[in-house]
Amino acid sequence: MLFTADHDDIRRSLQKFIANEINPHIDEWEQADIFPAHELFKKMGSLGLNKPVEFGGSGLDYSYALMMAEELGAITCGGVPMAIGVQTDMATPALARFGSDEVRREFLAPSISGDYVACIGVSEPGAGSDVASIKTSARSDGDDYVINGGKMWITNGTQADWICLLANTGDGPVHRNKSLICVPMKSKGVTVARKLDKMGMRSSDTAQIFFDNVRVPKRNRIGEEGKGFTYQMIQFQEERLWGAAACLKAHEYIIDQTIEYTRNRKAFGKSILDNQVVHFKLAEMQTEVELLRALIYRAAEQLVAGEDVTRLATMAKLKAGRLGRELTDACLQYWGGMGFTNETPVSRAYRDSRLTSIGGGADEVMLMVLCKMMGTLPGSHKV
Repeated sequence: MLFTADHDDIRRSLQKFIANEINPHIDEWEQADIFPAHELFKKMGSLGLNKPVEFGGSGLDYSYALMMAEELGAITCGGVPMAIGVQTDMATPALARFGSDEVRREFLAPSISGDYVACIGVSEPGAGSDVASIKTSARSDGDDYVINGGKMWITNGTQADWICLLANTGDGPVHRNKSLICVPMKSKGVTVARKLDKMGMRSSDTAQIFFDNVRVPKRNRIGEEGKGFTYQMIQFQEERLWGAAACLKAHEYIIDQTIEYTRNRKAFGKSILDNQVVHFKLAEMQTEVELLRALIYRAAEQLVAGEDVTRLATMAKLKAGRLGRELTDACLQYWGGMGFTNETPVSRAYRDSRLTSIGGGADEVMLMVLCKMMGTLPGSHKV
């Protein structure tokens, strides 16, 4: 069994915190295009359920992080849970696993306590899902790296205290010339160029960042030099599972809201919900959510057991993105004209859910990964 009574205790605390401290403010934060990350993260207490105890974490296994991701789906927008996920499961897993004690004390401990806001710097204007082609460089200069380049679509970017930066630290093969480096955002030469104006995820601040001769000590590197691509690929598995799990309750919320709305909305002498095409479709969508949940839980069980979950995490990420698009589109249709207004939950979900098929690796990249594992990708055929 994946979850126990201990999981349920933490689950109930999260549910109470979301209901009292987050959801009452969502409309305000969405309108402002930002939420107070430092204030919220500090209120949440430990942001490291599965992080090492010696750095402030709870030392629990990944199933607790997954449970947290699922509960955060009850937040009535996509931006805030995504920003929390960046802190807990995207910018810090590699640091927690491979970082030296010194760098974990400096960056991981305050991130777990909520004193620091973290962001992850991988994507660039010319390198989104194609991680190997990033151009940002970290040139060796004595005991320091000198960083030049830029990053794009950086969640938490305008509020972050540090960035987990993927940069080229050598001239070798693209999969072995990269390193992950913890870079304080107040370092000289770091510029937050702009906060991006996004279609959805409005309450989450997303930035474009430039690095101009930014000097950081080499001790800020996570793990071995040249292993950054490998570390990031490992980190991606937790990110993709987290992203899929955070969709579950969000999808169920929209189904429930659509049932309520269509039950009360009348057309041609009966409620919209009484039309077979509507209640059958909602039943199908609820079934799809449960199937996605089963896939995610299976992947989580394998991850906790120390197995490679690349295949299942990739499938979960792909399915979550595709389902989010289908489900919110169908539900919005049943809201009619009200679905096209920004005052309804279904329109926000429609805008927010679109990112799942793009961020953390586009659907097409997920399919390439799966085809490569199946031996059907051109150039990867097994002999």
